[in-house]
Amino acid sequence: MMKKIYIALIFLFSAAASFAQPSDAAAKAILDAVSAKFKTFTTVKATFTYKVENASGKVLSTKSGTLTMKGTKYRLSFGGQEVFCNGVTVWSYDKGANEVTISKLDASSGMITPQKLFTNFYDKDFRYVLNGEKKIGNKTIQEIEMTPLDKSKPFHKVYLQVDKAAKTIYSTKVLENAGNRYTYTVGTMTTNQAVNDSEFVFDKKKYPGVEEVDLR
Repeated sequence: MMKKIYIALIFLFSAAASFAQPSDAAAKAILDAVSAKFKTFTTVKATFTYKVENASGKVLSTKSGTLTMKGTKYRLSFGGQEVFCNGVTVWSYDKGANEVTISKLDASSGMITPQKLFTNFYDKDFRYVLNGEKKIGNKTIQEIEMTPLDKSKPFHKVYLQVDKAAKTIYSTKVLENAGNRYTYTVGTMTTNQAVNDSEFVFDKKKYPGVEEVDLR
């Protein structure tokens, strides 16, 4: 589940660092602008909602979460799970079990993080096309349809919705091959605010009785 969350959050907050095989110049221009805007942020704090639907469109669950990023550091809170990363170590905390799993952040591994797209590490090969624009409230939203060239991916389509004026991602929908659809929508986002590095470190004193599983 956490891997799916990371995949979608990459598209949600940092899409378009480098996409090969462009099939639509207009879509590429939008993606490039989103990437350029995102790279100007020293920090990002955002809230988001998460909706899971089955293949027929029935809503299976709706949850909310928060994400904070600063360079290679991040903190994700979502559905009883918290993930802390200080750029070296990753702490994955399960509230229900009161257990934290500690592992090293291996830049050469397949571990997916919200920053990985900027290193051209994950899913950079897509065909993409601009589907058009629509109004959502007072926002003009541009939708880009993306299809992975690698057919072995666990998903076959991603729909990015971009806030045209802000040049930021409004939402992303990932269509899994198994049929489920995962939609992430940004609620609020603040950028370039001071964030203490302690935010990205798990402090076990704040979690009485927590069991540690150290995999380092």
